[in-house]
Amino acid sequence: MTLDQLRIFVEVAAREHITKAAAALNMTQSAVSAAVTALESRHGVTLFDRVGRSIILNQTGRVFLKEAQSVLSRAKAAEAALNDLAGLTRGELSIMASQTIAGHWLPARLVEYRRRYPGVTLDVRIGNTGEVADAVEGGHVEVGLVEGKVSRPLLSSRAVATDEMILVAAPGHPFANGRKISVNDFKETTWVLREPGSGTRLAFDSLLSRSKIGPTDLDIALVLPGNEAVLGAVEAGLGITLISRSAASAELRGGLLLQLLFAPIPRPFFLLHHKQRYRSKAADAFGALIEDRAP
Repeated sequence: MTLDQLRIFVEVAAREHITKAAAALNMTQSAVSAAVTALESRHGVTLFDRVGRSIILNQTGRVFLKEAQSVLSRAKAAEAALNDLAGLTRGELSIMASQTIAGHWLPARLVEYRRRYPGVTLDVRIGNTGEVADAVEGGHVEVGLVEGKVSRPLLSSRAVATDEMILVAAPGHPFANGRKISVNDFKETTWVLREPGSGTRLAFDSLLSRSKIGPTDLDIALVLPGNEAVLGAVEAGLGITLISRSAASAELRGGLLLQLLFAPIPRPFFLLHHKQRYRSKAADAFGALIEDRAP
């Protein structure tokens, strides 16, 4: 069993499609298929069920997937340790950030990091806060950046910047007439919200909890998996939302949305690491850079 075979298996398992996995790996379809078949034949197991022209990861495959991911994670940590011996002249840093951070706060920091350490390859992924925490905990990425506080025994978390959560609406909304808004007004309008698991939704739910209001007390018209979708629905006049100021900055500047007169809620951005896994010099340098540039 080789690391290449494990990488191929993990890629096929993620997509449950030989052709798509081959494209992602920049390999031929036959080479990918042969690697999976070799794994199955050598160990006398079936990892995928062949249903018509489709392949589906079966129970054996799901059990093996966890072990394969763990081995690849350890191999990546070992490679990082060797790269550290050469300083920051080469290596790789894997980062996963929540949508608001990845779309608005992180890009300038990535550009600066690339300028300082051109030999380090950046692998950047995007997910909601829960997905980022899962990826760091599982060893799939080394560094996580999230908008909500994450309390997990295996993860370290420290604040590196602060954003604000604000209420926004389209100019024609009744709340956009210049009057102050309080939590007591929340039941009088329609809401568009991010999905559970996102830092934005966590901030909203925390606000409701502090105000002794339950989600069922509100008229929640849509729950959408992304800032752009939420902002688009609010621009169209469906209702209002609580969202990051940085996420809504373009719409606010263009007059497509208005900030309502409701006290902004400070929200820290947190840097996540795994407490027990190897932390590379590339990751330490990234942490130092973003704290230097924190607004």
